[in-house]
Amino acid sequence: MSATNQRPAGPPVPPPTPQELEREVKQARRELADAVDSLTTRLSPSYQANQLARNTKQASVDARGLFTGDGLPADERRARNAKILLGAAAAGVVAAALVVVSIVRC
Repeated sequence: MSATNQRPAGPPVPPPTPQELEREVKQARRELADAVDSLTTRLSPSYQANQLARNTKQASVDARGLFTGDGLPADERRARNAKILLGAAAAGVVAAALVVVSIVRC
């Protein structure tokens, strides 16, 4: 038998009492209920819509910082969101310009 398969010397550990097992089960149930509640909240459509609205507002504030001289935020995620918002706005301006030009030519 190898040394890694041997148990350390010492007194044997007694099995848990019914009260200890019951306590562990109650704790596990509480943790599971908390996890389910957290997932339910995070996956709800209203929560997702609120997060999207909050992130979009923050991105607009961050994008405005480019025009006021503040630059992009240090947080990579916020900087990325501001860049995406600026790109979408630029695409909208180009699309509107193309529509105007096509209307004027007709």
